[in-house]
Amino acid sequence: MEEVDTLVVATNISKTYGKVEALKGVSFTVNRGEIFGLIGPDGAGKSTMFRILTTLLLADSGAATVGGLDVVKDYKQIRRQIGYMPGKFSLYQDLTVEENLEFFATVFHTTIQENYDLIKDIYQQIEPFKKRRAGALSGGMKQKLALSCALIHKPEILFLDEPTTGVDPVSRKEFWQMLQNLRQQGITIIVSTPIMDEARQCDRIAFINNGQIHGIDVPEEILNRFADILCPPSLAREEGKGEGTTPVIEVEGLTKCFGSFTAVDHISFQVKRGEIFGFLGANGAGKTTAMRMLCGLSKPTSGVGKIGGFDICKDAEQVKKHIGYMSQKFSLYEDLKVWENIRLFAGIYGMKEKDIAEKTDKLLERLGLTAERNTLVKSLPLGWKQKLAFSVSIFHEPKIVFLDEPTGGVEPATRRQFWELIYQAADRGITIFVTTHYMDEAEYCNRISIMVDGQIKALDTPDNLKKQFGVSTMDDVFQQLARDAVRKAD
Repeated sequence: MEEVDTLVVATNISKTYGKVEALKGVSFTVNRGEIFGLIGPDGAGKSTMFRILTTLLLADSGAATVGGLDVVKDYKQIRRQIGYMPGKFSLYQDLTVEENLEFFATVFHTTIQENYDLIKDIYQQIEPFKKRRAGALSGGMKQKLALSCALIHKPEILFLDEPTTGVDPVSRKEFWQMLQNLRQQGITIIVSTPIMDEARQCDRIAFINNGQIHGIDVPEEILNRFADILCPPSLAREEGKGEGTTPVIEVEGLTKCFGSFTAVDHISFQVKRGEIFGFLGANGAGKTTAMRMLCGLSKPTSGVGKIGGFDICKDAEQVKKHIGYMSQKFSLYEDLKVWENIRLFAGIYGMKEKDIAEKTDKLLERLGLTAERNTLVKSLPLGWKQKLAFSVSIFHEPKIVFLDEPTGGVEPATRRQFWELIYQAADRGITIFVTTHYMDEAEYCNRISIMVDGQIKALDTPDNLKKQFGVSTMDDVFQQLARDAVRKAD
C-alpha cells in the first residue's frame, strides 16, 4: 500500500484565554495535496487553530508540525513555506492593487515576475485595476488580490480562514475553482468556511465545536452526522403573514452617479408594511449605495424615494428617526459592554430611561444573553454579536429596518436563529429590507429584487423567479443574472 505523505500534524493542542477554553486537546492530520476543511460554529476554535499552525500564536500545550517543521522551534522556516489569509482582509486598504502585491513579494524576498505563473489566472482578473486602492475594490476582487498576495512566494501550504465571507455567489464559485486549480499544482489547502456547499468541495472535513474535534471524515459523512448544527432544516413561514397593503418604501427612478460612473441607475419599486424584501446583487452591483440613499445617508443624483412617507432628500432626519439600520461592517461598539451598547443606541433613538431598562432585561432574556450583560461586545462570538446588533437596530420599534448582509460569516444554525428574529419582527409589522449573499436566505423573503450593473433586472417572489428562469434554486437564478454583469468592481 502506498504510504500517505502527511504534511500537517496537530497533537493534543490546547489553548485558553482567561477562563475560556478555546481548544481542548485538538488532534488531526492533513495529507499533502488535499483540501482539508475545518468546520464548526462561531467561537468553536477555528481561528485559534489557524493562528497556532501559522506560528502567530503559541499553544498552552500539545505539539504541531507543518511540513515536518515544529511550529515553535522552526517558526521562521514555516513562515517562508506557507500562505495565510486571515478571517479579516489582510490587505493594506490605502495601497493600490499593484503596491499590495509588490509589498508581499518583497516581504518574502521574491518578485512578482518570479512566481507570476502561479498567480497569473487569478491576478489577470484584477490587473486592469492595478492602480486602484485595495479599499475601493469589491469583495470578490479583494479576495482575489488577497489570494494572489498569499501565493506570491509560492507556498507549499495555504491556510484560508473563511476566505469568501461577504463575497457574492458568482465570485465564491470562481474562488473555489481557483482553489481546485491550485490543488492540482501541488499546493495543500486548509480552509474554514461557514458555507456548507464549500465544505462539500473539500476532500475531508473536521467538525470542531466548543474547542474539540468531534469527527473527521469525507464531507457528506460529517454533514449528515452533525446536520442539526451544520445543515439545519429550512424555516417555514405562513404566506403573507405580517404583510400589509400600504407601501412604506416607494422608489421611482432613483439614481446615483459618482462623476461619470452611474452606481445606481434609475431603479423603481415599492415595499409593503411587514414585508421581507430581499435586495440582491453581485459585489459592485450598487446595493449598498442604494441602501445608503434610502437611509438618508447619501443624496441621490436624481429620482424620488420615500420611507414611511418621508422624502429621503427633504426629510432625511425624519427618515433616520423612523428606521433601524444594521451595516455589513459590524455596527456595535466593541469596547462597550452588552448592556451599554443597548442603552447607547436606545438613547440615540430618543427612548426614555425607564423604558430602556425594562426592555433591556427582556431583550437579554429572549436572546439568552442575560449572563453576558456585562461582557464586552468584542468578546462575544460573531453570531451572538449579529443577533445583538439586529435586536438593537429594532429596539425602538421602527417602521422599517435595513439589514446590509447581516449574516456574513455566520454558520448555518446561527443564521437560522437570526432569521427567526427577522420573522418575529416582520410579524409585528416591521418591514425588513435585507441584502444577502446566501441564496438559501433569499428563499425566506416575500419578494426579491436582483440588481445587475446598477439596475434592477428581476423582481418577484422566489417561486415566481425560479419559474421565470426555469430553474430549481435561487442560486441558479442569481448565477444566470449576475454572470451577465459588465462591471466587475465597486
